[in-house]
Amino acid sequence: MDVYEAIATRRTVRDFEDKPVEMSLIERVLDAGLKAPSNNHLRQWEFVIINDREERAKVLRVKDTTSRDECDNMLDGFGLTDEVQRNMYHEAMPRQFSMLYHAGCLILPFFKVREPLLHPSSLSSLNDFASIWCCIENILLASASEGIFGVTRIPMAEESAHIQKVIGHPDNYVMPCYIALGYPAKNASRPKQKHIQVREKIHMHTW
Repeated sequence: MDVYEAIATRRTVRDFEDKPVEMSLIERVLDAGLKAPSNNHLRQWEFVIINDREERAKVLRVKDTTSRDECDNMLDGFGLTDEVQRNMYHEAMPRQFSMLYHAGCLILPFFKVREPLLHPSSLSSLNDFASIWCCIENILLASASEGIFGVTRIPMAEESAHIQKVIGHPDNYVMPCYIALGYPAKNASRPKQKHIQVREKIHMHTW
């Protein structure tokens, strides 16, 4: 699969077959992640893989939002009015725990920080954060080329504190998201994405 095909193929999937992802495949997609650009050229990234379901249950402090009214109230509070966008959230919010728990592979990526992530002294202080997301995108594209798909979730503050307590990672490492990967279930929900025309996003010489 060439790179354009992998980009076009990659889709967020939250419903998985009950099938593990082979460790050799996990190593290949993580190796692709490690080929991403790194701002300090050291690629100070670490990965915790949790494939045992009992261990996942200990790590995950994520709740599904099962009430449509609760979901709508939250979206209204965010001021979201686009129908396609709201439908995406309606698909995602009831699966926040299940997508992480039932995935064939759960990866917790970590990156080393030089100063507190939420209190940067300048925009360039976020270079470490930007670099790990380049790594994560490589992982998702490599996974798509292998026929496995997945989803990311950015943790809430209380989730991050719990993960540090359970995993025991150093204070100067931060987990930007969960990465759940797996083989899509046959009836996996794949909601319609908002169509974007590239020419509508291009500005020549001035905005």
